Amino acid sequence: MKKWLISSAIAALTTVAFVGLTAAQEPAAQQDPPKEGGKGGKGGKGGFGKGVAKAKAPAGPFTRLPDGHPDFQGYWNAANNGGAVFEIQNHPVAKRGVGVGKGAVVDPPDGFIPYQPWAKEKAANMFEAHMDQEPELHCFESGVPHQNFVQFGFQMLQTPGYLLMTWEFMHSYRIIPTDGRPHIAEGIRLFQGDSVGHWEGDTLVIDTTNSNDKTWMDTSGNFKSQNVHVVERLSPVDANTINYEATIDDATMYTRPWKIAYQFRKVLTPNYEQMEFGCIEGNQDVGHYTEDVGGKNKVVIKPPAGK
Repeated sequence: MKKWLISSAIAALTTVAFVGLTAAQEPAAQQDPPKEGGKGGKGGKGGFGKGVAKAKAPAGPFTRLPDGHPDFQGYWNAANNGGAVFEIQNHPVAKRGVGVGKGAVVDPPDGFIPYQPWAKEKAANMFEAHMDQEPELHCFESGVPHQNFVQFGFQMLQTPGYLLMTWEFMHSYRIIPTDGRPHIAEGIRLFQGDSVGHWEGDTLVIDTTNSNDKTWMDTSGNFKSQNVHVVERLSPVDANTINYEATIDDATMYTRPWKIAYQFRKVLTPNYEQMEFGCIEGNQDVGHYTEDVGGKNKVVIKPPAGK
């Protein structure tokens, strides 16, 4: 009975790929971010704007570290950003497992990724016929910039010359030197790419190259190639808010560079902590997924008679 319940739960949640893999996560891990800078949130279910507490006093100005740079340290969450965690681009029509949303694309103004025709066709086919290849089904890291708006949020720590970002989701992390050093050798390809940062006033600019082609931009088939080049900009607004934007360029896939933008909101929940996330790279549990979501099963799992 217990095994059937686990299998059924996995099968039922496959329309949102990563949700099926995190069904065993304790609700305490799904703590909500503040709805706006300076407004606190309390633990709740869903992690994307539900259970937000009443507004608190406005946030004060951002603080600085001894080296004079903005202090980004603390727990942060990018919230749902128009459903970008499911599909990064504009999705005005609901489709399997993805409700209506605007995504995070701000340029082009229509919110759509400026794909070359072949890449647009492939992305649609990935969603329709190859969701069993969705990277997070296999517990891979989400890559840049997708990693920044996954569920459950992240922590930032700073030392002189480095920014560390560590996520609850998939135990992912990025160690970003902030001294403007050159990138690693071109032939090395990484899930999170090679990120090198430098300061432009109070804005941290992070240049990422050397990505592999094993991650997507979201969970809806918007794939990327190893040629992707991402430039992120983190600009403090106040003590609880950071403006984030990323420009994505890849002449092999897109007709022009495009940009996403949203805010990081500091998590103000008392006693907040990041939880252990149980997902093993190379996970093979996609056998539970049915054909309608790109899996192998031809029938939906049904309970035994009398159950």
